[in-house]
Amino acid sequence: MTGKAKPKKHTAKEIAMKVDAATTNRGGGKAGVEDRKAADKGGHAKLACPVCRVTAPDIKSMVIHHEARHPKLPFEEDKLINLHAQTSAEPVAEASKPKPGNTKLSYEGGEIFL
Repeated sequence: MTGKAKPKKHTAKEIAMKVDAATTNRGGGKAGVEDRKAADKGGHAKLACPVCRVTAPDIKSMVIHHEARHPKLPFEEDKLINLHAQTSAEPVAEASKPKPGNTKLSYEGGEIFL
């Protein structure tokens, strides 16, 4: 025997909220890795802290982070790192570094790989 004030079934609002929570990407876990990294695919993290490299989506969030984590340092908006403004030239520079074990020596007769 159930009480008069207790509903026997779930309401439509409750079911809709559960479906929304289950299907919406909130940016956590494996699904949100690209979003948190501010990758070329339009991640939400636009700014990075110049002190500790923590990312934030806007200046207001970065001010809150800076006041909480770096209270002794003055906040300078011009020193923030804009992750969306960076070009793809940086990964190319890393790729041109010589890999360990693949040392190439050049001489007049050709090249030797060590």
